[in-house]
Amino acid sequence: MDKAAMSKALKTCRTPFYVFDTDAAAAQVQRIRTALGPEVRLCYAMKANSFIVEALQPHVDGFEVCSPGEFRICRRAHIPPEQIILSGVYKRPQDLLFVMQQYGTAVTYTVESLQQWDIIRSFADQHQTPLRVLLRLSVGNQFGINESDIDALVAGRQDTKAVIEGIQFFSGTQKKSAARTAEELQKLDDLLERLHRVYGYTANRLEYGPGLPVSYFEAKSDVELSMLNALSDQIAHLRFKGTVVLELGRYIAAACGNYFTRVVDTKTQSGSRYCIVDGGIHQVNYYGQMMAMKKPPLLHWEERDGEAVPWTVCGCLCTGNDVLVKAYPFSDLRVGDVLIFGKTGAYSSTESMALFLSRDLPEVALYSKSKGLRPVRRALSTDVFNSPMKL
Repeated sequence: MDKAAMSKALKTCRTPFYVFDTDAAAAQVQRIRTALGPEVRLCYAMKANSFIVEALQPHVDGFEVCSPGEFRICRRAHIPPEQIILSGVYKRPQDLLFVMQQYGTAVTYTVESLQQWDIIRSFADQHQTPLRVLLRLSVGNQFGINESDIDALVAGRQDTKAVIEGIQFFSGTQKKSAARTAEELQKLDDLLERLHRVYGYTANRLEYGPGLPVSYFEAKSDVELSMLNALSDQIAHLRFKGTVVLELGRYIAAACGNYFTRVVDTKTQSGSRYCIVDGGIHQVNYYGQMMAMKKPPLLHWEERDGEAVPWTVCGCLCTGNDVLVKAYPFSDLRVGDVLIFGKTGAYSSTESMALFLSRDLPEVALYSKSKGLRPVRRALSTDVFNSPMKL
């Protein structure tokens, strides 16, 4: 997103607001494909940013959907059911039933518990429908099922119409050690080899969430490309010869976002300069930020000549925690100036505490060179969500 597009956004939208550059997201997907080669498929974990799903549809192979709301978003975006992986630690029986009745074998279903398996298996057997499932391997937390459970389901796979396509695995985000992804892939490779040797089972698909890192802050080495290249080499050396699908969310979406917020007040307290902006931590979320000490990508739109002095940027919430960045150098910062936070494309719009203090949800716009700037959500009042209603 260039400065001309930013200038138009400032004339079109009211701060605070997000602009998601869908060209940037598509370009990131292409960079990933170039590094990994044509054999590896890409699944977008839409929890990172659901606004760009429709724009990404031609560029990715699938979408990880973790809730009924995300599923409805995909339906409105006309995502083909063949591209949907219905995931999630909690799948309500009625929601599973709806998807199975409407879309059947087109959707791929993950199994995160034996209860989920029973629901899917029962429907498949009752309707003689070969529903396709992935068994999620747990890392010892609330997600997925144990390896011993996987053994049992694979051993009894001939007794059901449900088809076990393969294994799904995700252990966390922002991994900065290639040794960790190598260890995880080795573990998965060993598991699939053992399932074949013991049970004669050959998996078609390995769905892996590598949790590749995004470098959000200054003075941090950029490990994004090195981790991607290492992952490509690790996948190439797998004994598993089925389809490898990588689930990526943050790594695709982070760089496509810009968050625009305006300085509404300035003050000096005990010798320190503070500016208050009309946004805040309820709308900006940088993974790894510690007490606002790290410096994220930040543009002072009206940057002026002169000596840069440190400012603490605070949001509009009535909490001492609402600090976006400390000791950031600005030159002649004034009330009315706009600050643009970069790399806000992942989770800022979907994970921050948006309802705190009943502040409005910000406007959202999408940008691409072919379609220009397209507002896709107006500012929304949240007080109706935080007060009793007559039902």
